[in-house]
Amino acid sequence: MAAHIDEQQELDNFKYFWKKTGRWVFVLLVLAALGYLGYTMYQRHLVTKNQEAAEVLAQMVEKVQQKQDPKLANADLLKLQQDYPETVAAAQATLMAAASEFDAGRHDVAAGHLNWVLKNQPAPLVQALAAQRLAVVKMQQKKYDEALTVLDTKVEADFEPLLLDTKGDVYAAQNKAKEAVQSYDQALAKMPQEAAGRDLIQMKRDALK
Repeated sequence: MAAHIDEQQELDNFKYFWKKTGRWVFVLLVLAALGYLGYTMYQRHLVTKNQEAAEVLAQMVEKVQQKQDPKLANADLLKLQQDYPETVAAAQATLMAAASEFDAGRHDVAAGHLNWVLKNQPAPLVQALAAQRLAVVKMQQKKYDEALTVLDTKVEADFEPLLLDTKGDVYAAQNKAKEAVQSYDQALAKMPQEAAGRDLIQMKRDALK
């Protein structure tokens, strides 16, 4: 009899719990399931986007290698920037275009491409590369103050030596040996001893002493 009473009490407690909070728990579980489903679908969407962008990039590279009409490659670049702005492929294509424009002496166009990368690409390595290359473009144009401003872009610690090294180059181009040496020293201090490029930075630094 006591056992029956206990079972009835538990049943009544469950009914009370369900009436008061159970429905809300159910709603939360449904929302959590929908959230997970949405996240999974979003990840699949990103994979699809990256795959599509990679195909467009491959087509663009092929056209460049075959020396087809530049307008065709530019159309692919525009498609990547408009339809797949956050993909790695769009960053790669835009950095390639910037390098090509720089080599051709069209520095303003190159700067425009690099500014696009800085605005649209959050990946730390891509941000650092774009900032460094944009500073080189500005330095080539003798816009030294603009170059230094670009090199103040906040990047992850691993990429700070890259910007500090280039900052030293900018100061050296201005014949500011003291500031250049300081920047090279800062770059060396942040680099691992076995890092590639240490010897070159050291050589540039020593040449100013």
